[in-house]
Amino acid sequence: MSAADEIVDEDDNVVAQSPRGEAYAQGLRHRCVFIQARDAEGRLFVHRRTPTKLVFPSLYDMFVGGVVGAGESYDDAALREAEEELGVTGLPRPEFLFKFLYADGAGHTWWSAVYEVRCELPVSPQVEEVAWHDFLTEDEVELRLRDWAWVPDGLAAYERLRAYRSMG
Repeated sequence: MSAADEIVDEDDNVVAQSPRGEAYAQGLRHRCVFIQARDAEGRLFVHRRTPTKLVFPSLYDMFVGGVVGAGESYDDAALREAEEELGVTGLPRPEFLFKFLYADGAGHTWWSAVYEVRCELPVSPQVEEVAWHDFLTEDEVELRLRDWAWVPDGLAAYERLRAYRSMG
């Protein structure tokens, strides 16, 4: 794993590399992966980020994932991030669904590749990244969308995923 991130243009072409963390700090467009993990019963892995996270601390998320490292493919990053955040090894390769450009209008922008994976292994999430976690049904997640503070990029990915699935 590299300690650098690739900086990309509006078409997701690599234009530079930046030390890890500077892409966020300077508002440079980079690459991220979002993996929706489901257990054997089809429930979604939901977690609250730790207060020490660089971006969106203490907010809830219905995806695991993170930044794609320099020289790393989206697919490889998806498997690495899913295994790291869930605290498992031997996960099946996450299935790529679609990609979109996230931009919040406040300087945060990244290409976002959305995946899904079935995790039937017992999870042991990283305590540095995950303050709380559970597997929730789709209905339970929908109920909490109004009440919990969610990461904005995860919400954007979740809305796009619902639309993607309704078309299929």
